[in-house]
This record gives sequence, C-alpha cells and structure tokens, in this order.
Amino acid sequence: MEYNFDKVHDRRRTASFKWDTIGGDDLLPLWVADMDFEAAPCIKEAVLRRAQHGIFGYTHVPDAYYDAISHWYARKYNWAIERRWVTPITAVVPAISCVVDALTMPGDQVLICTPVYNCFFSSIKNMGAQVVESPLVVNPDTGLYEVDWADFEARCADERTVAFILCNPHNPGGRVWSADELRRMSVICQRHGVTVVADEIHNGIVMPGHRYTPYATVAAEGGSAPFVACLSPSKSFNIAGLRNAFIVCADDSLRRRIDRAVNIHEACDLNPFGVDAVIAALTPEGEDWLNALNDYIDANRRRLDAFFSALRVAGCAFRSMPLEGTYLSWVDCKELLAKAGLTCQQLADLLLERAHVQINAGTMYGAAGEGYLRINLACPRSILDEALERIGHCLGENFG
Repeated sequence: MEYNFDKVHDRRRTASFKWDTIGGDDLLPLWVADMDFEAAPCIKEAVLRRAQHGIFGYTHVPDAYYDAISHWYARKYNWAIERRWVTPITAVVPAISCVVDALTMPGDQVLICTPVYNCFFSSIKNMGAQVVESPLVVNPDTGLYEVDWADFEARCADERTVAFILCNPHNPGGRVWSADELRRMSVICQRHGVTVVADEIHNGIVMPGHRYTPYATVAAEGGSAPFVACLSPSKSFNIAGLRNAFIVCADDSLRRRIDRAVNIHEACDLNPFGVDAVIAALTPEGEDWLNALNDYIDANRRRLDAFFSALRVAGCAFRSMPLEGTYLSWVDCKELLAKAGLTCQQLADLLLERAHVQINAGTMYGAAGEGYLRINLACPRSILDEALERIGHCLGENFG
C-alpha cells in the first residue's frame, strides 16, 4: 500500500504540544519526539470505530490486547511474552517511575548511560533515588556512541547501585545496541546484582541494515537475574496522545511489587482509544505502514547527513552521528561552539529566535550532551528542507 508521508498537515492551533507550545505561524518545530504524519490507516479506522460507539467510559483490557503484543514480539523478534508478564500502564515514563519505585529505597543509585532521555533523570529523582552516570564515548572510527565498559562495570560494582535504565534504541544517540553489547551489559549487571530496566519505546524505528534486539532475549541466556521492559507502540506509530504502554516482567516477585507501584501511582486506567490503537498497530497492516515509514525517515536521514557534511561555518565542520534507530538526529556542533564561545543551549536559542527553527540542545539529556543538537526527522521532507535551509542561512549570517 502507498502512504503519503509528504503531505503537510497544519497542526497549529490544535493544542499540539509540538507546534503550539511556543507557537508562531512561521515556527518549524523539530524538537519533541512526536511525528508530523497521520497514523496508519488501520489505527485511524480502529479509533473511528470506537468514536462512533459514542460511549467512552472506563475500559477493560481485552484478550485481543495481550494476544497482539505476544504475536508481534514472537513473530518479529523471537521473544515469547506470556500474558501474565504484561502490566498495562498509561505511558512509558510512568512505567519507568513505577519500576524505579518498586526497585529502590531512598538513597539507592540508578545507573544511566549519558547523554540519555531527560525523563530518566526526573523518574529516578522523583522516586527518592540517586542518579549515577556512565558517560558514553564516541568511537573515532565509526562516529558511534559506545559504552565505556570499565566505567560501566565500576558503577555497577558500587553496592549502592541497584538498577540500570537501558535506552534501546538509544535516545538521543540513535544507537541500536547489538546483541553482543546487550549481552555484555547483562553479564555485568547480573554479576553485581543490578536489575536492568529496558526502555525500548523506539524499537519500531530502525534504519535499513540494523536490527533491534530486545534486551530480554539476551538476558534470558545469562541466568535468572530479573529484568524489566517498558514498551509502547506510541513512538513507532505516532499515537503517544492515546496514552498506552505496558511493562513486561517475567519475575513473579518483582512483578507483584511493580503492580503495587502502578496502583499506588494510579497509572493503571487506560484510554479506550489507546487500547484499540495498540491492537490495530500490532498487525500486518500496521507493520506495512511502519516499514514504509522507516524508509521515509531513512531518506530524511540521508538528506540531513548530506547537509551537515557539506556545511562549513567560520571554517568549522559539523557531523551528524550515524543514525541506526529512532527518528532523532544527533548533530555535533563542538567546533563552532568552541570558536564562538557558546553553549549548545545558546545555539539552540539563537536558531529559535532568528531562524524560527525549534530543536533540542544536547544538555537537555545531561551534561554529556554539551556540544550537540537533537533534530527530529519525522516530518514531511518539505518541512525538513526548509528547516535545514533556515539553519544554514542563520549560521552563515551570524558566524560568517
């Protein structure tokens, strides 16, 4: 089936968090992880059917929901998920918070590999735990982030560290961690009794030549140490506003604690439209749309890579990190920032004020993100092209 990802939808004045938070008819927002594409036809049809019923009371999660999850992950990723392992929840961020609450006592440490999704920091701190960081390092040959294994193990070996939140695929670095890398994380965490909490919300967005491996499929090889996965089709299918996610935990004791935390935080009542959307998304029709989406994002990725590869401002080069997964490009601006004496936040502010292009400063994802900008590629190509043209013009005009 053909899908028109080039179609521009006017989202202004629709209470869109992405388009209306700052507003302005000439603003191009390429920041928050929200796509400017219509949902897959099968999802739209499912939501319309629910709307036509006309009654929107509390919803029961039906067997079809659990079956859709089980069939999708078994067929695509060889991960057999039993129904009793699944705890539905409103969204992945509340899921992470509830899991951290179930795993930690006040003062315990939770490890993250930075730069990483900003809500990890707040989820940990809000539950009374402490953030401990193991900064990722850039491989000079590949330009990709890698784990600093010696530092990672040292952080895990600290007796105060009880959990590690894994971001797979990684936001904002765009890594799709290999099975070998995940296996090495698993071995280290099991050695030191650290529970892995895998945020795998971006798992459907993977560039050609790469494959997402669920952490669960390698953790199961290494022993009986518990782990947790926090999942949702929301990023892959652009249905975040329908508020639906699920926690997968095979360990009965840990799952009981998680279920208790979900109820304490009142995060268990789902949106009926979200339930039907998940069932519709995790089907062959949804997969066909998702495959086409990935091809379109990959073409946008190539366009952005070519732009920054050719861009020179005041003799300074830029580099977009090779994108393996997610629709979020991570652009290295360190040369220009050093020469101009600016921070990445100041550069992002300049682009917003003078180019009217809204993107994320790297420090939103921790101090390790200094020197980078995050740019959302999930938009029609005409919007991306105009945004890149504005960025190039603004940088040239202000820095020569």
